[in-house]
Amino acid sequence: MNVFYVLNGKKLKHYLIMLLAAVFTVGVIYAERGNITVFKQEPGPAAIYKVDTDQKTLALTFDISWGETRAVPIIDILQQKGVKKATFFLSSPWAEAHPDIVKKIVDAGYEIGSHGHKHDNYSQLTDEEIRKQIRTAHGILSELTGRSPTLLRLPNGDFDKRVLKIADELGYKTIQWDTDSKDWTNPGVERIVSTVVSRAHPGDIVLLHASDSVKQTHEALPTIIDELRAKGYTFVTVTELITGTDVKGGKAQEQQPAPPTTTAPAPTSPDI
Repeated sequence: MNVFYVLNGKKLKHYLIMLLAAVFTVGVIYAERGNITVFKQEPGPAAIYKVDTDQKTLALTFDISWGETRAVPIIDILQQKGVKKATFFLSSPWAEAHPDIVKKIVDAGYEIGSHGHKHDNYSQLTDEEIRKQIRTAHGILSELTGRSPTLLRLPNGDFDKRVLKIADELGYKTIQWDTDSKDWTNPGVERIVSTVVSRAHPGDIVLLHASDSVKQTHEALPTIIDELRAKGYTFVTVTELITGTDVKGGKAQEQQPAPPTTTAPAPTSPDI
C-alpha cells in the first residue's frame, strides 16, 4: 500500500523559508568565523582595579606628579592618624626634583609605585618608547628609594594591550582603581569624603592625589580615615592587598577610558 503525504502551499512555503534562513545563518557564521574571537577575553596581563575578598581591607593610593605643598601635609595626616600602610605612585621627574619628600615617604614606611616618566598617554607611544618611559622611571625611583618598584600606575590611567604586556615583561603589575575620589576636580571637602566613604568596599583600591592643584584632599583625608575605620576598615598597601588574593582584573582594552589621575604644571591643562 502506498502512502502519500500532501503538503498545502502555505506549509511548504513556511518550511522553505525556515530552511533558507538556517542556511543563511550558517553561511554568515562561517564567513565571519575569524571575527568571533573578538568577543572573547584574550589571555594576558590585565590591569588591577580591586581584589575579591570578604575582609574589610582597602588600599589608599596617592598619585604625585607636580608641586611640593600638598604631599607633606598628607603624609603628616596619615602618620598622625596612625595609618601605617598606604601606596604613593610617583612621577619620576617629580621624585627627582623632590628627593626630600621622597625620603619622607620612604622613612614613614609607605609603599612607592611608579607613575611613569613623561606624563603622556602610553597607548599612543611606540613599543620602544613605552619601554624607555617605564625603564627610565624605574631607574630614578630605584636610586632614590633604594628599592625597585613593582607597581605601575600609568599617566591618565591610559593603557592598551601593548602597554600591559610590556609592563608585565618589565616586572610590573599595572594598578588602576575602583573608587575615584574625584579630588582632582576640587569639588569640596564634603563631596570628596562622601564619594570615598559611600563607594569604598572590601578589596578596594582608592584613588587620591597629593599634587599641588588638588587643594582639598588634605582637608578631606582625616574624615575619610575616621569614617572608614568606623565602618570596620583597615588600611593596607596595594601589594599587601593583591598578594595571595584572587585579583579582579580589568579586561585588556585598546583604550581604557579614565579620568585624569595626576596634576600637571599648567593649571589650564585638562590633565590636572
